[in-house]
Amino acid sequence: MRTALGIGVLVALFACSRAPAQGEDRGSVAIPGSNASASGGTAPAGSTAKVILDGATGPTSVTVEVVRSPGLVQKGLMYRKFLPADAGMIFLMGDEDDHHFWMKNTLIPLDIMFISADHTVVGVLENMQPLDTTSKGVGKPSVYVLEVNGGWAKAHGVGAGTKVRFDGVEAAAR
Repeated sequence: MRTALGIGVLVALFACSRAPAQGEDRGSVAIPGSNASASGGTAPAGSTAKVILDGATGPTSVTVEVVRSPGLVQKGLMYRKFLPADAGMIFLMGDEDDHHFWMKNTLIPLDIMFISADHTVVGVLENMQPLDTTSKGVGKPSVYVLEVNGGWAKAHGVGAGTKVRFDGVEAAAR
């Protein structure tokens, strides 16, 4: 009985942590969060690297935490109260899919950029509303997802078609 109850609780916890996508698509994940400490601070979820975006205002870089494991993808930027101006998180999703994200337990507005295998932004969700549990995507396949502060993409002229370069991203993911 204990084992069945324990498995039931684990299944329920996992099901509640995912963003339900229309048609329950396997690429759907929760907008990830951080490792919050007991003092309310946050610790980086992964190693850091740089993502350079060639936006309409010229090249600009973001210092990113790199996450690849399903557990860190699930946590992402949840519970963070602050994100430095040119900082973010890059998710190495592992598969090319129409990924969907939500803002459950995410306390700051975010721009979410979906990046294809050829390192091109295929779509941007701008100023995602904190704590919103609506699952959203851009309707195009991506392999990478970049999260930054809300308003960042517009301020730097980043949108669909923007080319992206990685500096140390793959090495940081190891």
